[in-house]
Amino acid sequence: MSQQDQSQLNALLKFKTRDKFSTSSWNERGLNPSSDEISSFLNDLFNSCANQLINAINNGASKKQLLEVLKSNLLLFNRMDYDTEEREFICSLFEELSKNINVDFSSNLNKWLYGSLSTTLSKILNIFHSTKVIDTLTQPCNACGIQLESYIIKTESGIPETDWLIVKCNNCGEFNLVSVGPGVKELKFGNYQWIENVRMEEFTYEQAIARVNQIKFKNKS
Repeated sequence: MSQQDQSQLNALLKFKTRDKFSTSSWNERGLNPSSDEISSFLNDLFNSCANQLINAINNGASKKQLLEVLKSNLLLFNRMDYDTEEREFICSLFEELSKNINVDFSSNLNKWLYGSLSTTLSKILNIFHSTKVIDTLTQPCNACGIQLESYIIKTESGIPETDWLIVKCNNCGEFNLVSVGPGVKELKFGNYQWIENVRMEEFTYEQAIARVNQIKFKNKS
């Protein structure tokens, strides 16, 4: 193992052992500390990322592979769950990790911090596009069993299904993972609230379900 690799491992181990969301850490940023449960949850997420980076370095990972580890872990943080100051806190810790391993992660962090146009457009399309329904897709809510309805406004052959939808049932408030299938060009949400999209190319089904559970945990706290 090179001296550089050992230096990176030492920095990651030090990062891992530090209480990154201590009361003093929040106060230094002018923020009121989150609950112990939330702080512990966030610490666990960052420690898991540090562990993955440590394992990757021990296995001789390239910078590109280390970057992929950071990207996959950043996806576990839904920017809509946090206010601006909290997002900046999270980004500062990811920036620290990226510097520890000498990987440029700034563009990914900027995109996460300030959001992307696609999320905004999806909300606008849902409100302003034609409401003429040509088909209705249904899927039972995991909790109350009511049929969650997705109204198809326009279809087009050849369009792949690229995203799952994480939605909140209007009847019972349960979070669900909804699939609308291929060929859907325009969609109107029915008796549920849209929370976020989960990219199928970035998440397995199991990882998407884990994301749903993270949102449940965040909203119960």
